[in-house]
Amino acid sequence: MIMNTKKIKIYAVMVVATFFAFTSCLNDLNTVPLDDEVTTSAIVYDNPAAYRQVLAKCYAGLATTGQEGPAGMGDVGGIDEGFSSYLRGYWNLQELSTEEAITGWGDDGLTDIHEQIWSSNNDFVKGLYYRIFYQIAITNELIRESTVAKLDNRKVPESDRPAIDVYRAEARFLRAMSYWHALDMFGTVPFVTEDDGVGSFMPEPIEPANLFTFIESELMEIEPIMADPMSNEYGRADRAAVWMLLSKLYLNAETYIATEKYTEAATYAKKVIDAGYELDPTYGNLFLADNHTAQGIVFAVAFDGVNTKTWGGTTFIIDGAIGGTMEPSDYGVQENWGGHRTTSAFVEKFPQYASEKSATIAPYKSVADYPILYCPGSYQGWDAANTSTVVYSRNSDNTFEGYLYFAADGEKFKFDTYGDWSLNYGDNEPADGILEVEGIDILVAEAGFYKVNVDLNTMAYSLTKTDWGIIGDATADGWDADQNMTFDGVDAWNAEVKLSVGTIKFRANDDWAINLGDTDANGILTQEGADIQITEPGKYLVSLFLMGADYTYSLEKASSDERAMFYTDGQTLDIAMVSDFSNGWAVTKFRNITSDGTPGSDPVHADTDFPVFRLADAYLTYAEAALRGGGDLTLALEYVNKVRTRAYTDNSGNISSGELTLDFIIDERARELYWECHRRTDLVRFGLLTGDDYIWPWKGGVMEGIGTDSKYNIFPIPASDVIANPNLEATPGY
Repeated sequence: MIMNTKKIKIYAVMVVATFFAFTSCLNDLNTVPLDDEVTTSAIVYDNPAAYRQVLAKCYAGLATTGQEGPAGMGDVGGIDEGFSSYLRGYWNLQELSTEEAITGWGDDGLTDIHEQIWSSNNDFVKGLYYRIFYQIAITNELIRESTVAKLDNRKVPESDRPAIDVYRAEARFLRAMSYWHALDMFGTVPFVTEDDGVGSFMPEPIEPANLFTFIESELMEIEPIMADPMSNEYGRADRAAVWMLLSKLYLNAETYIATEKYTEAATYAKKVIDAGYELDPTYGNLFLADNHTAQGIVFAVAFDGVNTKTWGGTTFIIDGAIGGTMEPSDYGVQENWGGHRTTSAFVEKFPQYASEKSATIAPYKSVADYPILYCPGSYQGWDAANTSTVVYSRNSDNTFEGYLYFAADGEKFKFDTYGDWSLNYGDNEPADGILEVEGIDILVAEAGFYKVNVDLNTMAYSLTKTDWGIIGDATADGWDADQNMTFDGVDAWNAEVKLSVGTIKFRANDDWAINLGDTDANGILTQEGADIQITEPGKYLVSLFLMGADYTYSLEKASSDERAMFYTDGQTLDIAMVSDFSNGWAVTKFRNITSDGTPGSDPVHADTDFPVFRLADAYLTYAEAALRGGGDLTLALEYVNKVRTRAYTDNSGNISSGELTLDFIIDERARELYWECHRRTDLVRFGLLTGDDYIWPWKGGVMEGIGTDSKYNIFPIPASDVIANPNLEATPGY
């Protein structure tokens, strides 16, 4: 929703009046009146269009920080305005407290979040707490001022009332979402609704069970009033957003109120799934500057680089993740803040980066001790004793075969029997393929990978340049064409290919003259050997090793999970120094570039919207609820594999029913939803955020990670608020 800045400034004044009812909640971070000339709701609501403008301010509360972007006339005082952004604060607490994110910024209290050593005086905890209650206050105001009685009193035309009813329902949704954040992150909190009059008083706390019931009942009541799924303006909530919030409330009910509600979680997740949303075919499109056109976003916080300038939001996420050798323009921005990275614990959730990879056929480790013939030359420094550049007599019959790699044109070499030049062979001019003792150096005119054959019985030799490929009915082109392989410049030919159940062979130069198979199925290849069996379909990393004593190969089930978006150039995976951006891999998921490669409208402030709820989350929510006893496991597997098919661009990443476990789900949620403010809540639900069952780098303030106190499953009500309001008690443990 694009908002008129001037009108937002005026109508926010009326909202500020409500904060006298939040004396305790805004002790350190005081709200700032904006316009002395406009002070009463009676004046503000003279124009029925004002209700829409105030609703705009309610949505803007999730994105902006004040009345003048990107800073100036902030909504709350006592904190750097950029830090006070709702989304920025929520991201800090939801992501930095987990293995998904770590920051190099040294702001007082920020590193405490990742280390799980925060206190009730932590400024970043306070910042989000006060922002949540600011948001609750401004939504309360619209709800309070849009009752039937007040509309009657103001003689609002009947023709305007249906729209105002929807605005009011949306404000109740936004309030319910903020109260859900408060419940999820703080537990017992102060409670104020539109029924509390405007004025100074000390709010009473509400227990989690009662707050849970309030959120649930609010969402149930507004459900029929909200716009149909996908029928509202982009950036405004609809009925599907209500269903999504209900599903997340129910999924975490056991954490909040010690009562399972997994059937309800599955029910409302399925309502979202059945609403007509589709997964965008390209995962990365969901996090670009034109992601308002991407499929599968149920509700988003909208940003516009020209009209909603802020130092929070996705500008913070994108710029904060750029540093080291990264070029900001590659991400559609001009600043690199050098802060956020991720840890090895998260990176290794992607199979291609896992410390232990499964292989269908591992490389055979040859122990053969065949006679050798040395091949010293300019290509390896004329080192006659170098055993890595030799050919082998596999039948011990004075005939030798092997492969040599010449990286440049015009290299020269010779053969040497003992590796000491005492008996060496060359080919005198004119070169005729016949060796002579102490003959002239053999010229290799063209760089390449050569098959070398030598027969010292006849003194004949040959060099055949080769390029290698994979062929067979298990490949996409069957026996008609090779799948080309690439030489790594050291010792292996590699290719990542999709294979079906069937057979393959290796052959050189798209011809059958040189072809290798595995007759004994032992990993050793021989000329004209038997076809190699592929028993499981999928994408494979296929490697061919021809420079050893035996010709060998490996078939490794390859992951092509396109959700793994990392920048690694100049970055170390391990984090020895948190303050050094080069320690830890950078995350490139969010960008201020459109799907066609065009930079966003402003290089300083991002256009990229933040997806709060997505269809993929509904799929995974249903699956988890089903695994916990609340849904259909067959349907759950179907939903999970929809997510996996999009991630892998085909069904090669699909899982079986036996692989669908809760352990799989918590990792899959990380792979799909990282940096989208879900991780802390997920880890708490699985009992993995604190304690020592799950450790990641710098958890507990130690490089290797250590267990932490369970009190860190929630954040504390700020000490300043507890002191100011005698009705509140300190959060247990703080």
